[in-house]
Amino acid sequence: MKDLVFIEGLKAQAVIGVYDWEKEIQQELVFDLEMEHDNRVPAATDDLSKTLDYEAISNHILRFCAERQFELIETLAENLVDELIVDFKLNAVTLTLRKPGAVPAARAVGVKIHRKSAIMY
Repeated sequence: MKDLVFIEGLKAQAVIGVYDWEKEIQQELVFDLEMEHDNRVPAATDDLSKTLDYEAISNHILRFCAERQFELIETLAENLVDELIVDFKLNAVTLTLRKPGAVPAARAVGVKIHRKSAIMY
């Protein structure tokens, strides 16, 4: 059985897109994450240091989006997940990334990826 820690509906501003006009503006991206983490240890000890710090992870995502530019949301998602796995010692993460407004007739378009760490923490 796996435990999950999640972040839902995290909104970030990013310069993202393939068109010239997209490279001149910031657009909203919405992130949902599910991160595998054994919650038995923090539950047993009530020790904050044993949990996943979802505020730190959220802030990391916001900085990542503010400091980098990508043409494809697929590239952003892969690079971000790779970094999150290493920096926060995640065993696995599922990331859903939405780009609202990219297709006027749709509420959002996006990608959903699931990646596992090569190292089990």
